Amino acid sequence: MIPAPPDPAWAWGGIAAWLGLWALNAGLVRGGAGRYRAGRIAVSALFGLAVLVLWEGVVRGWQVPEVILPAPSVIAATIRANTALLWGDFVQTIVMGGLSGYAIGCSAAVAAGILLDRSPFLSRGLLPLGNFVAALPIVGIAPIMVMWFGFGWESKAAVVCAMVFFPVLVNTVAGLAAAERMQRDLMRTWGASYGQTLLRLRLPAAMPFVFNGLKIATTLALIGAIVAEFFGSPTRGMGFRISTAVGALALPMVWAQIAVAALAGTLFFGLVALVERRVTFWHPSQRGRE
Repeated sequence: MIPAPPDPAWAWGGIAAWLGLWALNAGLVRGGAGRYRAGRIAVSALFGLAVLVLWEGVVRGWQVPEVILPAPSVIAATIRANTALLWGDFVQTIVMGGLSGYAIGCSAAVAAGILLDRSPFLSRGLLPLGNFVAALPIVGIAPIMVMWFGFGWESKAAVVCAMVFFPVLVNTVAGLAAAERMQRDLMRTWGASYGQTLLRLRLPAAMPFVFNGLKIATTLALIGAIVAEFFGSPTRGMGFRISTAVGALALPMVWAQIAVAALAGTLFFGLVALVERRVTFWHPSQRGRE
């Protein structure tokens, strides 16, 4: 049985507001708002707002200690008070470590996928090796990369490369095989070379698969860059800040870093999805989107 809240105004007010927002959201969905982009954004925003309102009311109503779960308002105040610090950590971890490793790893994976498609010998040799590397735990890779590349962003980029390489490679190989045999035979009938067939038929047909891998890799890149900093980093970075804040029981700072990472991951994924819609506008999965 749930005990009575010490501050019932916050507790029951938060629950009532959550129920109201939930009912409004359900009404939008039943009204067909999900068929349009603006409606989908509104539904997602209302859902997130409902969660935050319930979180705030429960934490304040039952007076949950900050070391267990800080209220959203406390996390927001921490972000406002430490904007410069959070920005420096973001640049060190996400921009320098995560994005650089993402770009290098994904580019190498696409290039390797083309080589594997061209050479069955490489396909039989590299795919099992890539599967082996993908199965390695990050807690085992990160310390090795730190020893090899030092405590700077380079070691975090190396960890990210190892994490994103295999998902993009597998999707690239699958995408290059997606072109229909009749279409490939027609290209050969017209005297097209392998390069012409690749650029004009097979790579365009592979783009939906490649972007699936790229979207999977967005979250892997952020996770890899942050976790790698637990095993060695300069005196800045999101992973470094989380580990030191946990040691000092400064949970609002930990949640502030989590909020920044979640926002960055959402924007990163959305940017890749936006590029995907522009590149693969012809694909059936993109039709009918407003």
